[in-house]
Amino acid sequence: MQATRQQILEYLKVHGPSTVDQLAEVLELSPVTVRHHLDILRSEELIGEPVVRRRATRGRPQHLFALTDKASSHFPKRYHELANGLLSQIKQHADDRTVNVIFAGLSDAMLAEAPRPDDASPLPARLTQAVAYLNTQGYVARWSTVDDGFVVHTCNCPFEAVASDHGELCGLDARLISTLVGSPVERRTHFAEGDASCTYFVAGSVGAQAAGN
Repeated sequence: MQATRQQILEYLKVHGPSTVDQLAEVLELSPVTVRHHLDILRSEELIGEPVVRRRATRGRPQHLFALTDKASSHFPKRYHELANGLLSQIKQHADDRTVNVIFAGLSDAMLAEAPRPDDASPLPARLTQAVAYLNTQGYVARWSTVDDGFVVHTCNCPFEAVASDHGELCGLDARLISTLVGSPVERRTHFAEGDASCTYFVAGSVGAQAAGN
């Protein structure tokens, strides 16, 4: 984020809807320059359409600019610390059976939104569909062929900041990929063990199929 535009976002976050003149005064910029930055922020959907504010006295109406919900992503978040703390408290105060039930429920919730494979589709087609879904979830995934089957590579762990302390989350990934592909998977490499990615082997006949996504 360009520095001036980040300053505009921060000012609006603190002070709420503001006019061009207010922003120009605070940032020590000309109104023309401020409008230029506001136009860019609006094109990025970080600031909404201006709202007209009528003056109490005579004069031209003023336009107020405010943040959109999307702008929230440009401010620090500590979700992983919250999640890590909650999981630690659950494991500290609940027995093993209750912890397992909680993680099973979390896994079921993740799988409820995942697309189911067409059993009639060849395995490469199911792998392509699985990888496409994984990428919408932030896994930076692809698949490739090996001598005795296929390998799904996930080059990013969306839960990395939490999974290092709660290995149970890694089991969710394996179950998710198995469900997406419609076949059992075997983890071959693992972020938590120092590998560059997590990989999951899927047994199958490679035949003449080309390497995938």
